[in-house]
Amino acid sequence: MTPTKTKTKTTLAGAALTLGALATTAAAGPALAEVSESCRQVRLAEVGWTDIQATTGVATTVLDALGYDTDVKVTSVPLTFIGLEQGDIDVFLGLWMPSMAGMVQERLDSGAIDRVRTNLEGAKYTLVVPQYAADAGVTDLADLDAHKDRFGGKIYGIEPGNDGNLLIQDMIDADAFGLADWQLIESSEAGMLLQARGAWQSEEWIAFLGWAPHPMNTKMDIVYLTGGDAYFGPNQGGATVHTLTRAGLSDECPNLARFLNNLAFTVEMENILMGAILDHGETAESAATKYLAANPDLLAPWLEGVTTVDGAPGLPAVEAALME
Repeated sequence: MTPTKTKTKTTLAGAALTLGALATTAAAGPALAEVSESCRQVRLAEVGWTDIQATTGVATTVLDALGYDTDVKVTSVPLTFIGLEQGDIDVFLGLWMPSMAGMVQERLDSGAIDRVRTNLEGAKYTLVVPQYAADAGVTDLADLDAHKDRFGGKIYGIEPGNDGNLLIQDMIDADAFGLADWQLIESSEAGMLLQARGAWQSEEWIAFLGWAPHPMNTKMDIVYLTGGDAYFGPNQGGATVHTLTRAGLSDECPNLARFLNNLAFTVEMENILMGAILDHGETAESAATKYLAANPDLLAPWLEGVTTVDGAPGLPAVEAALME
């Protein structure tokens, strides 16, 4: 087993720092070749959403066991894209599509950022209301304005700068669905869900940003509104989540690239991990470690062709680390 590496977690408070020139790395060698020093640190963006906390926790748990030095940078979505483009961030596991297309597509098309793979299918992302509001006739975005008084003319979003909030504001600015005189309330994932849970328990009407996977789907009886495909994309399992890297990482760091190309999640897996974080106070790393120890069959496909940083087979090293 490779030596334990120190994991750090930092906060990006401003624009991403400019890096110096990257050291030239050697071409990929045969199996059991050591990972070059310039590829041994992996900087991952985590944007404060529980699903990305969970998936990032899984990735860092495995990478740490392989001997990598992982650095989780807590930042915003806009700064994540800047960080990837400028080379201050290596990996982001949370590109939700198509809702984030307007924020990232130009960077993808220009090659400023690389998209590695789809890591989750069957996700949902749009506005939701409690089941009792849907039972009263609010099942589509076009139904909201007729019940403006019941909703207080407010739509609850998450943190400022988030793509979902921007899409909601776009609808308001365009008077889509008659929402011109509605107000977007921005806070955070936790703040929004606290507001939603309180309203749901009191049977008050509330419209807020919802998504799956997330434990909100089992803790509250909610309905995803139809009609928002032009803004959010298909909401009935039509959203996908993708892995991004800084440009050139796959060529420079082939062992890391193999792992990222192999790494994929399921809605069920993420629901369980998020439940452990939100309901039981687990850290993302603790939740990931327990989940992987209980589901070891996940590791073999993720670690196919992947080694430790010292060139040893990756699977036995990770299995040993999970047993500790």
